[in-house]
Amino acid sequence: MSRTPQTFKIGLVQMSCGPDAEENLEKALSGIRQAAERQAQIVCLQELFRTPYFCQQEEAARFDLAEPIPGPTTERLSCVARETGAVVVASLFERRAAGVYHNTAAVIDRDGALLGIYRKMHIPDDPLYYEKYYFTPGDLGFRAFDTGVGRIGVLICWDQWYPEGARLTALQGASILFYPTAIGWHPKEKAEYGEGQHDAWQTIQRSHAIANGVYVAAVNRVGHEGPADGGLAFWGGSFVCDPFGTVVARAPHDREEILVAECDLRKVETIRRNWPFLRDRRIDAYDGITKRWID
Repeated sequence: MSRTPQTFKIGLVQMSCGPDAEENLEKALSGIRQAAERQAQIVCLQELFRTPYFCQQEEAARFDLAEPIPGPTTERLSCVARETGAVVVASLFERRAAGVYHNTAAVIDRDGALLGIYRKMHIPDDPLYYEKYYFTPGDLGFRAFDTGVGRIGVLICWDQWYPEGARLTALQGASILFYPTAIGWHPKEKAEYGEGQHDAWQTIQRSHAIANGVYVAAVNRVGHEGPADGGLAFWGGSFVCDPFGTVVARAPHDREEILVAECDLRKVETIRRNWPFLRDRRIDAYDGITKRWID
């Protein structure tokens, strides 16, 4: 039985997406290979990487973009996982049944085996993020996966704003939380709100790392999608932070990047010993957390 390595590298594939799904898939496969060449042992792709972010409009024909899991894309990803020996995390538009679709992350082990899936739990409905039209909320709960490189957790985009999801995943023993993401600026708001929006996005995820003593890795898409005078300007900025919340690697806002960062599980142990937040939790006093509001 092989032991989990104490130090290893993870890779994030930050890319732009064009209209051709096959070209996007090939770009993602190439990104996985490039990350693996730089010794990444787990590689995570951005949210819904096969297509442009189609949730900017509500159009029934776009349900045709969905596919089953396992299915043709997971087969291709399994092949590249076996080829490179890297664990692959990939967000896909899952067709579960007629009329039932999910935003789903597949976790594929380094031998190509599909370890399992996580279905996005929190579904947003904001201007140009009309996800409630397309996605049924996840029904598998928050999950951690035992990979050949260790136990990891996967959440998706809007999940990243919720401390409950991070906590429940970390409590299952995940030492890294991956967040495949598609988030960007409304171009007309960028000058006034852009810096603050990005800062809030990074800050909330760094807080998950600190509160739970885990690594956090968020991978976002990049580039403008939609009408030239509107649409979304995806802000890239993929990053990895350690259990102290320190950003150890960050991608730029304006171009594609294969981001690779080292994780050291001994740091999880050290930081949790000195900041024992899990020890000091008052689990006898948290009943109210399951209520929508406490009157």
